[in-house]
Amino acid sequence: MMDAFQTFLLAALFGLVVSLCLVFYRVLRGPTAPDRVLAGDTAVSMIVALMVLLGVYHEEAIMLDVALLLVFLSFIGTLAISKYLEKRGLGD
Repeated sequence: MMDAFQTFLLAALFGLVVSLCLVFYRVLRGPTAPDRVLAGDTAVSMIVALMVLLGVYHEEAIMLDVALLLVFLSFIGTLAISKYLEKRGLGD
C-alpha cells in the first residue's frame, strides 16, 4: 500500500515539475507585464505544492511551515507589483 502512495507522490512531483517548466517559459516570454505577474504567481503556487508534496514524501513538517510562509510573502509581493503596474502608490 505504501509503495502505491509513494509512486503517486513521485508522479505528482514529476507532473508539477513539468508544469513549472511551462510556467517559467510564460514568465520569460509573457507578452505583457500582467501576464508575467500572473505566471510568477502561478509558479509560486506550484513551488508551494512541490514543497508540500516533498514534505509529505520525506515526512518533514518543517516543509509545510516554509510553504505557508512563502504563500504569505508571495501574496504581499503580488499585491505590491500589481499596484506598481497600475501606477498607484502602496498606500492607496
